[in-house]
Amino acid sequence: MVLEKSVQTSLAAAMTLGFKEGLFYRNARLRALNLLLTYDQGCSANCSYCGLSRSRKKSETFIRVSWPTYPLQKIIDSSQVVTEQVQRVCVSMVTHPKAFTDLCQTAKEVREQTPYPVSALITPTLVKTKEQFEEIRRAGVDRVGIAIDTATEDLFQKLRGRLVQGPHSWEDYWRGVRQAVEVFGRGMVGVHLVVGLGETEEEMVKTIQRAFDLGAKTHLFSFFPERGTALETHPQPPLGMYRRVQLSRYLINKSLANSEQMVFNSKGQVLDFGIEPSRLEKIIQEGEAFMTSGCPGHDGKVACNRPFGNERPSQPIRNFPFPPEEEDLKDIREQLLQY
Repeated sequence: MVLEKSVQTSLAAAMTLGFKEGLFYRNARLRALNLLLTYDQGCSANCSYCGLSRSRKKSETFIRVSWPTYPLQKIIDSSQVVTEQVQRVCVSMVTHPKAFTDLCQTAKEVREQTPYPVSALITPTLVKTKEQFEEIRRAGVDRVGIAIDTATEDLFQKLRGRLVQGPHSWEDYWRGVRQAVEVFGRGMVGVHLVVGLGETEEEMVKTIQRAFDLGAKTHLFSFFPERGTALETHPQPPLGMYRRVQLSRYLINKSLANSEQMVFNSKGQVLDFGIEPSRLEKIIQEGEAFMTSGCPGHDGKVACNRPFGNERPSQPIRNFPFPPEEEDLKDIREQLLQY
């Protein structure tokens, strides 16, 4: 059962709401509150890289940081004083028999009691029908995210599916994307992908294209090893790799290029982005391609900016939670050429 109608929220959200003390590196400002359903039994999935994996001895962190638990009503009440900063709330499922019902109820309460648009991060392992997606929409959710994470079916099976005794299916997840687009519309569904799980740049870019062709945008994450998980010693992807995938994702999602127009070397690395050089340079200079990708807020800009969710503040920023500055752009240009 949900712990006294409580949910977990990210450390960044807890700081934004005044529940925790702390400062954001470079004065980053969180623009979305992420709420995670939580249960005594935890999550029944066994994803090799996830802090919520059932095989992890102790779930101290999730997506790099701690996720403290608070009563949902306390979060709703406290969120009323940050309306000038916060632009959206996202409610996330875990794999638990009650998660679908609890997701709908939580989204409904947030939508009725706050001014924020609500997203839902769902698992197609539990949301199997078009009717369920319609019920999520009736609960007040305007956008849906689906965390496929891996770029290939082989990696999905190895890290999330039957090879780790997990309940998830590659086919189910892509079926969920198609159903979500049917219910919420093109451009209203986000596919989460994690760079650095063993794929090539070409495989990731083609998966981004597949999602886009189905009507879904993609939200990009850089792998970060969680202590206590099966991939705790797995390295982060090289910055050159991540920057090239970021830029490719941006071009595809903005309909500026197609994966078939791009050129890859024998290692599957991007050599040519399929766009005229001067136009590409203008896009790089604008910097948006290297900012966090996620659901937008009222102002049309990314709300789910997850400050430093992909790296420690002491490391190079992978997903910028604010527009990159000139010195950042200089580094990005150098990183794009690192092979």
